[in-house]
Amino acid sequence: MDRDQFPDGVAEQLKWYVYRLIDPRSGETFYVGKGQGNRVFDHAKGRLVPSEENEIADPKLQRIRDIRASGLEVGHIIHRHGLNTSILAFEVEAALIDAYPGLANKVRGRGSRDYGSRHVEEIINEYAGEEFQVKEPLMLISIGVLYYQREDPYDAVRYAWKVNLNRVDQYKLVLARVRGMVVGAYRPTEWLPATRENFPDLAARYDAWDIPHLRGFVGHRAEDVWSSYVGKRVPKDFLGSRNAIRYLMPSYEGEPS
Repeated sequence: MDRDQFPDGVAEQLKWYVYRLIDPRSGETFYVGKGQGNRVFDHAKGRLVPSEENEIADPKLQRIRDIRASGLEVGHIIHRHGLNTSILAFEVEAALIDAYPGLANKVRGRGSRDYGSRHVEEIINEYAGEEFQVKEPLMLISIGVLYYQREDPYDAVRYAWKVNLNRVDQYKLVLARVRGMVVGAYRPTEWLPATRENFPDLAARYDAWDIPHLRGFVGHRAEDVWSSYVGKRVPKDFLGSRNAIRYLMPSYEGEPS
């Protein structure tokens, strides 16, 4: 029986729940979500359509369309239910997202950047390692999940960001940050509109989309300062901001982008 909603009274008893969407062609979980009511069915049927601007770049929606085009229906599993608050649902969702690599989720679970799964040595370095010192004007960019999706931190940090074009020429060093650690240091030579034409190598390897209102850079490894930053902790004063980019000066007076 192909359901598209819960029977009367069931959704109310489930309260908040966390669910998985499954590709019946492979048995693979491709999306993790949370919700109330009939959200799981709405997602599985592709009813939750994003804005027109983002629709074309939504891998989840494309996967759902491909499945339905093959004559099949998206599978769905309620992974945990009876959650009394959205906060609990966020926590379960975040842990589940960490457990399933390669999901179509555009955003990692809440708190994953700071508290998500990682090797014990990474945790020790993050909380007990040496902090870097700002020795020149630099841009600190949080690359998040891109770090795991691309082969090189350079490819993750150079495309594509909302940068202040009036300031980038003053900052000759870009640091790639994952959680509280620096994983790469690069010297931009040119900032360009984030288009496939300007970054053909990224377009070929990662199917990068045209986002001309954002910017990417061409550059190289900052070998001269690599050991001064890479593998070092981000100073506590620069953690906690929701901005992906921070502009830092040697005086330790950082400003959010």
